[in-house]
Amino acid sequence: MKIIISGAGEVGFHLAKQLSNEEHDITLIDINSNQLERVNESTDLLTITGSSTSIRTLRNAHVENTDLVVAVTSSEAVNVNTSILAKKLGAKKTVARVSSAEYVSSDYQDMFKSLGIDHMIYPEELVANEIVKLIERSAATDILEFENGKLSLLGLKLDQKAPVIHKTMREAAEEYASASFRIVAIQRGVRTIIPSGEDIFLPNDQIFVLTTHDSIEEIIYISGKDNTKIENIMILGGGKIGRKTAKLLEKSISVKLIESDRDKSIELADYLQNTLVIQGDGRDIDLLAQESIIDMDAFIAVTDDAETNIITCLMAKHLQVNKTIAQVDKADYVPLTQTIGLDTLINKKLIAANNISRFIRRSNVISMATLQGADAEVFEYVAKTNSSITKHAIKDMKFPKNAIIGGIIRDGEGIITVGDTQIRENDKVVVFALPGAINKVEKFFQ
Repeated sequence: MKIIISGAGEVGFHLAKQLSNEEHDITLIDINSNQLERVNESTDLLTITGSSTSIRTLRNAHVENTDLVVAVTSSEAVNVNTSILAKKLGAKKTVARVSSAEYVSSDYQDMFKSLGIDHMIYPEELVANEIVKLIERSAATDILEFENGKLSLLGLKLDQKAPVIHKTMREAAEEYASASFRIVAIQRGVRTIIPSGEDIFLPNDQIFVLTTHDSIEEIIYISGKDNTKIENIMILGGGKIGRKTAKLLEKSISVKLIESDRDKSIELADYLQNTLVIQGDGRDIDLLAQESIIDMDAFIAVTDDAETNIITCLMAKHLQVNKTIAQVDKADYVPLTQTIGLDTLINKKLIAANNISRFIRRSNVISMATLQGADAEVFEYVAKTNSSITKHAIKDMKFPKNAIIGGIIRDGEGIITVGDTQIRENDKVVVFALPGAINKVEKFFQ
């Protein structure tokens, strides 16, 4: 696939890194030559210094022969104009990153498609939806759902008291045979492991478990967690993410939102019907104490400053708040979650890049995501007629060592796979792979 990426910032850079080892013809455009030098140091891509709203620049990138143009600069206007121009000049599909909530409204989708924009992503909304899912499953640090929850992927950190500690995967599977689950990845320090039956659970392991809806509660118990319902939340930061998160949560949960800017606080108080808006500095521990932070079930820090978010979440954790979520602006911060004692760090640019990736993958890939804090990727494939994946039972196929088939969705039912499972055509197959195994995995589905 021939792809043009406009913007070499965090989103464009992550996409470029993610795709650099795959069989795509990628051109990266940015007006900042220093940004492009960073890309050139870590990837082998064609880069062009210039504006993607320039017809000459787009033609130099051979836009007329391009399958997909992804515009992810920091400017909404540049992204929209780039997508429109690219489509008019012959690009097959276009994706634009936007910063206005109204642009992604279903009311305007047809209008934007008529202009030439096939898909828009609004990172702040994606992050807010991610936070809501994490609140709904309070024990999890990561959540991905397939086919509206037919299968769920939970990220869980193992406590010292977890009943599976020092047991092998095989022993855990035998002991908890009543639960339908599969451990698909373990993050141990900076190392990501695709586990086998003989791998052992250790304290502080971050495990990623694929399970069916009926087994979620038992999986949470196995990890040593208590999935206590969250009823009181404090949000720091009334920007786009904090505003959207509060709006989504306030109907079912008691929400307090702290915002330092006076005018913005007044606006938020008018917009949010059931949220208590407090003007003040969320870094002030006295203010947090006055607002009863010790009675909170969760603390969410989503200001524009990553350090503020991390520090205030650490303060909340010190004050015994059960669940903390911090928004950070650098993808490199996410793996620090385990080492600094926070529950979840989320990065809106990484989430945006993952959302875009489904437009880049081959046609038999339904969805794709990166596990936050782990060096593994998740794919949902459709098994094609006569593809290699349908020829043998899982135990008899030479599937790549650094990849694992976690489950399938067949006729609307989620099924956790075992060695004897035979994949059939049209099954939706959930696969986990380290980056070096992705190309080998894709050959099984061709």
